Amino acid sequence: MEEKLVEGQIIGAEILAENELQVGVIETYLQELPDKVLRFGVRVLLALVVFLVGTQIIKLVRKILRRSLKRGNADEGVIHFLDSLLKVTLYILLVFLIASGFGLDATSVVALVGSAGVAIGLAVQGSLSNFAGGVLLLLLKPFKTDDYIKDSNGNEGTVQEVQLFYTRLITPDHHVVIVPNGTLANANIVNMSTLEDRRMDIEVGIAYDEDIRTAREVLMKVLENDPDVLKDRERLVFVDQLADSGVILHVRCWSRNDTYWNTKWRLTEEVKYALDEAGISIPFPQMDVHIREGERKE
Repeated sequence: MEEKLVEGQIIGAEILAENELQVGVIETYLQELPDKVLRFGVRVLLALVVFLVGTQIIKLVRKILRRSLKRGNADEGVIHFLDSLLKVTLYILLVFLIASGFGLDATSVVALVGSAGVAIGLAVQGSLSNFAGGVLLLLLKPFKTDDYIKDSNGNEGTVQEVQLFYTRLITPDHHVVIVPNGTLANANIVNMSTLEDRRMDIEVGIAYDEDIRTAREVLMKVLENDPDVLKDRERLVFVDQLADSGVILHVRCWSRNDTYWNTKWRLTEEVKYALDEAGISIPFPQMDVHIREGERKE
């Protein structure tokens, strides 16, 4: 009995000591809690200050970069691309800097990102392809900002800017087309703004009973009188084909690229007026139907 009593007293003393230890740990934690909250709050406040200051520094650096590139007469597409790249890079560095202030080891994060590089590459391979396409577009320069382009996929418009992953086009009817750089870099691109001059072709039909020589003289006079038709480039009027309803004449001339469409619309209208004044008729599709009445057999 005495041994059991002694054993019970020992167990009770151990439980009492353990309870006192737990109470002591809790009391210590409660005593240290205000200091920990204060230190954490200071870290959060410093992180906000660093973020705000870093944001302003990033804006300043981007502004300096844009000014330097503009002074160097860099293309607008290059400026937008490098500005976007610098912005992303600096914000990533800022996040790493703030995270290191909370005790996060930047080296461990870099190692983790490196080990997960394959998986990330597979997940964002489309974006990486677009990024590589943007770099190729800036290096090869098949077009620049404000050029009018058309690719083999049917996208066309005026280039507004080349971003990290996409190129923005403005169509003539004022729609915005977002084309992935990867797709654009692998497509056949027709740049209609590279050369200063552009050839213009207009088809005009006249009736078969009209004189071709007279029609040619009338059309050549229209070309000579138009102020935007380049006089130092060839001007031709020739028979292109003998169609079903008339003779198709081809009017060919050159104009400056920036006046191409206005010149073409004006010439098309002037050609109609000139042919009307000369009494030359423009044919339209028609069909003569001959009906033969056979004798009714009884």
